[in-house]
Amino acid sequence: MRVLKFLFLVSLLFLEGLLFAQSLTVEKIMQDPKWMGVFPSNISWDDKGEVIYFSYNPEGNPSDSLYKINIKSPDKIEKVGIEEKRNIIPSYADSNLSKNLKLYASNGDLILFDKNTGQRTTLVSFGDRISNAKFLNDENKIAFQSNNNIYVLNRSTSSLSKITRIVPGSKPEQKSEKSEERENWLKEDNLKLLEVVRQREETKKASDLYNKTITPKEPFTFYLGNKQLSNLTVSPDGSYVTFNLITRVDNKGTLVPDYTHTSGYTTNLNTRSKVGDKPSKIELAIYNIQKDTVYLLNTDNLEGIKDLPDYVKDYPNQKWESKNREVIPSGPYFSKDGKYAVVNIRSVDNKDRWISLLDLEKGTLKNLDRQRDEAWIAGPGIGWSMGGGTFGWLPDNKHIYFQSEESGYSHLYILDVSNGQKKQLTKGNFEVFDPKISNNGKFWYLSTSEVHLGERHYYMMPLMGGKMEKLTTMTGNNDVALSPDEKYLAILFSYSNKPWEIYLQENLPNASPKQLTDGQSEAFKAYSWRDPELVQFMAEDGKMVHARLYLPDPAKKNGAAVIFVHGAGYLQNVHKWWSSYFREYMFHNLLADLGYTVLDIDYRGSAGYGRDWRTGIYRHMGGKDLSDQVDGAKYLVKEHGVDASRVGIYGGSYGGFITLMALFNAPETFKSGAALRSVTDWAHYNHPYTSNILNEPFNDPIAYKRSSPIYFAEGLKGHLLIAHGMLDVNVHFQDVVRLAQRLIELGKENWEMAVYPVEDHGFVEPSSWTDEYKRILKLFNDTLID
Repeated sequence: MRVLKFLFLVSLLFLEGLLFAQSLTVEKIMQDPKWMGVFPSNISWDDKGEVIYFSYNPEGNPSDSLYKINIKSPDKIEKVGIEEKRNIIPSYADSNLSKNLKLYASNGDLILFDKNTGQRTTLVSFGDRISNAKFLNDENKIAFQSNNNIYVLNRSTSSLSKITRIVPGSKPEQKSEKSEERENWLKEDNLKLLEVVRQREETKKASDLYNKTITPKEPFTFYLGNKQLSNLTVSPDGSYVTFNLITRVDNKGTLVPDYTHTSGYTTNLNTRSKVGDKPSKIELAIYNIQKDTVYLLNTDNLEGIKDLPDYVKDYPNQKWESKNREVIPSGPYFSKDGKYAVVNIRSVDNKDRWISLLDLEKGTLKNLDRQRDEAWIAGPGIGWSMGGGTFGWLPDNKHIYFQSEESGYSHLYILDVSNGQKKQLTKGNFEVFDPKISNNGKFWYLSTSEVHLGERHYYMMPLMGGKMEKLTTMTGNNDVALSPDEKYLAILFSYSNKPWEIYLQENLPNASPKQLTDGQSEAFKAYSWRDPELVQFMAEDGKMVHARLYLPDPAKKNGAAVIFVHGAGYLQNVHKWWSSYFREYMFHNLLADLGYTVLDIDYRGSAGYGRDWRTGIYRHMGGKDLSDQVDGAKYLVKEHGVDASRVGIYGGSYGGFITLMALFNAPETFKSGAALRSVTDWAHYNHPYTSNILNEPFNDPIAYKRSSPIYFAEGLKGHLLIAHGMLDVNVHFQDVVRLAQRLIELGKENWEMAVYPVEDHGFVEPSSWTDEYKRILKLFNDTLID
């Protein structure tokens, strides 16, 4: 009997422990993420294709360290030592045509690495920093940058030449004519009086004249003046050097007070300025080495350079000047043989991108492709305003490749610069990511969302276009690092309820991937994390909206719902991989355990759905992106039995902004909401992000007034929680202070504010996360549950 009683007690304790392990609390999910386990990131290969490097932290240190797995012994994970780490060939190293030599700079040394022998040779120990090392067409010649100048090393003769003379500051002033007249008179008078001095002067003149005939001409000097230099590049044949000249503008920044500074004094943090900044001026300069002269790129003849945006029609009484717009040149990008140079140019208002052929001799352009977007140019592989993205040359030195949203989705294109013919290589209602040409130059490797907008797979495709062949098989996100010999895929993979792990697969279709890491802790594994259902519902304008749905156990369903609004605006969170919002994901599991139905929406403006979805918020943030949340609530009521009077909403950053707009402009839909680190007035946010979407407040005030929550605060009826870090240098604490004063003046009582004195935009301290989410949970429990 005692034995049975003992076994009963043991079983009871085991079940209680199991239930405890499987239950979720805010304290548990918001603690230091190390409790979840150890997960890899930033995978790369060694130069031989034998070792996978990655960031990892199994020791629980304050930050990740570099670890490795040798594919010959894949079950062994090792920490990389200091010496080995120092000897890793950097990813930016330049390769020669035959790919057997790599060139890079490290700690003031110019280093040549021979892949065949594994030997490293220090070519130059310069002392000063070296960068942008590259082989020229004559691969015995190597160009590199140091101290804002280009040097060329000839490996055959071991000679080093400085081919530019660029110096800061202005050219020394010449003496004035009056000063020279006075000094010349004194000198001539002195020479007439003193014979010996006159003879010495004549001897010196004769000597100077002779020296000029035997002394090389002083090299051309270019003075930067008040401008800064960047992107110093030498052409493959060594005939030209190009560089950007940047004229900075001193825009007024915002001070963010730090009340908890270690000194005990309030200390101001100097942070960004506000939208409407005067832009820095960026010019492309060309140095013709043979002619020893510098001239600037001329962009006056770009097609549409004077075009005004469509929104000016909303301001008929304002006088709009048609003038050449400021542009930002990126490049030039030289063909490997040096025959062609192409420049990627953006208008400062980011409504145009031109790809143009550059005549280096004249500094003029011939336009090859113009992409115009009345909203703003962006999208996968396209970037925002400062160049970058997918761009390069095919091996034939005649075709360039780039990405464009011309078809409505970001796809891969090639263009023959000799005749201007353009060809779209990928097509369909999906997007392309990170295309790369194979070693043999015959086909592409690329990732796409073709299988499903919420999946990422890796493909190969013929170089000039054709059928894509899928190489990955796991459902989720397959973030691939291809081995240098292209024999293997190192895959950083995750699924909706499974964090990132590394897999190894042969570079063959339908090959079986092998898992190399398994970092989930036992505590994390003990809970059965939901695989949220991916659903769609129809918006009021007939568009289909994608969302993640978390359903409670029918026996626990409480009839209430919470809608989550992701941040960033342009971000995808409805997908089949581990979310960057992992804390929120765990919180949604907790809410579902309590009986809530949770919906996470990729509203208008989110990434992953093409150009029209991306720009659906143009000139009206809080328009379709808010109505998508309202339509999501209606979907929950109609399809999942949610009580229409018990719907809450929350989110951070852009999600906080939408929460405010929801509580102010759709109070009949949302009973309560938590606005975290939220923008309250877009005229106070930064320039690069906001000016793309809303233009500038002094040019397009209509867009700002209908997009900023502070103008609609009188609409608050439900219960509002505002939470903000006081050290937020992204969305300044000033935003919610101004909104709080507005709510006070309006006599609103059903709101509260939680402030976090030591937190920036992204919280760091587990105590802050815990406090914030306990308040969010209490808000919903108090307002949505009967």
